[in-house]
Amino acid sequence: MPFERFVQSGRVAYVSNGPNKGKLVVIVDVIDQNRVLVDGPAAKIPRGQMCLSDLHLTKFRLKIPFTGPTRVVRKAWKMEKIEKKWQATVWAKKVAAKEKRAVLSDYDRFKLRKAKRMRNALRTEAFYGLKNGTIKFKSNKKLAKKQFFRKYESYSISSNDFDWPRL
Repeated sequence: MPFERFVQSGRVAYVSNGPNKGKLVVIVDVIDQNRVLVDGPAAKIPRGQMCLSDLHLTKFRLKIPFTGPTRVVRKAWKMEKIEKKWQATVWAKKVAAKEKRAVLSDYDRFKLRKAKRMRNALRTEAFYGLKNGTIKFKSNKKLAKKQFFRKYESYSISSNDFDWPRL
């Protein structure tokens, strides 16, 4: 598989450092081997230069003319629906999860640790149950999940807050 993420006009990049950290920008022009001219239509980042070491190139590329004005970049951004495409990527989901985890309080971290411990116990039980043949899954996944978690209903941790094993 050949390399496809080139520093080029129209390439969408993720800002990894500086005051605009965590935002998406579009490379409008290459100034030299270390700097590029960028424009951030969605994040309200004014057109300016950035170091390439502060950017991570994404797989998205807009079809804009060489040094196209901001209005053209904004229009291409909306037509390509870059925000939706970005939110659907694994990269964006990991960034969102990292931000979500960073704002957890001490009690939230405690609840998360307890939930993970319980989830791992359930996974282990399910694994050995499948291995020994004591657990048989029905065709209805929701019913099987309910049956499996019935003995853990007394716990106060919501099953919607955490990623439970998929049955």
